[in-house]
Amino acid sequence: MKVGATDGVIEVDDKPQGDAWDVETVTSTLADVGGMQSVKDRLTMAFLAPLRNPEIRKLYGKSLNGGLLLYGPPGCGKTYIARALAGEVGAAFMSIRISDILGQYFGESEGNLHDIFETARANAPVVLFLDEIDAVGLKRSAAISSYMRALTNQLLMELDGIGSDNEGVFILAATNTPWDVDPALRRPGRFDRCVAVLPPDGPARQAVLYHHLKSRPVEGIDMGYLVQRTDGFTGADLAHLVDSAVEYAMMDSVRTGNVRMVTMQDFLRALEQIRPSAGPWFVTARNIVEYGNRDGQYDDLAEYMKANNLM
Repeated sequence: MKVGATDGVIEVDDKPQGDAWDVETVTSTLADVGGMQSVKDRLTMAFLAPLRNPEIRKLYGKSLNGGLLLYGPPGCGKTYIARALAGEVGAAFMSIRISDILGQYFGESEGNLHDIFETARANAPVVLFLDEIDAVGLKRSAAISSYMRALTNQLLMELDGIGSDNEGVFILAATNTPWDVDPALRRPGRFDRCVAVLPPDGPARQAVLYHHLKSRPVEGIDMGYLVQRTDGFTGADLAHLVDSAVEYAMMDSVRTGNVRMVTMQDFLRALEQIRPSAGPWFVTARNIVEYGNRDGQYDDLAEYMKANNLM
């Protein structure tokens, strides 16, 4: 079972140059994503079903133009889901961080962004995944720097395919703060379809815990209890929980000189210290849902928050 635990950004010192943007071959599919059926259903409705049924799509005038925006708290697996989606449709995969795009000199960032899209077009079919899109697609009223405004405008041009053909380039983006994304990016034909990727449900938590435990020396682990106690944990939280429990066992082994297995007692100690990290995100999201959801774009988020007594 393959499970993505986090969607964190890894800092790198060296930015790819020229056409050295990585194009990956993906073997994982959505079947490898444990649980999260509501996310899979939404992806099927918004993306997979129209793609797999071209005649029906043509009959209903359904276009595949534009991109799909994945949003939710940090650490919930947005990158992993995007990669699995590429495997699902048999496409190559490009994952681009904003740190890969930004350059030191005037016009360099826009050139990098254009090169990325050109590489994607040359490798179609491909899923082009733009992580932390809010950093480049910040509301232009908030982007006081002409540097960032120019980069946002370049992104709009690439999405619209001005001077180029985006056929076979499936564009996904991720953000923790969709309310900060420039409204121009949310217009039809751009990122007009949204999918909320929220803390994993029970089956997904079990899959993530299993993934992190399968290579560890454990015994007597009550998986059902851990799944119940970790409601609201992100994938990153679950990884931290396992690491903390392992650390308790390791330090105890060092102190006593007797190597022992990781037990439920270690997990109970870790659970006393670790709380769901998405709490502050939901505090902000509650205000957005209550006062900024006039067009229904956050209905799935509102449904989740109501079901989990978060609003």
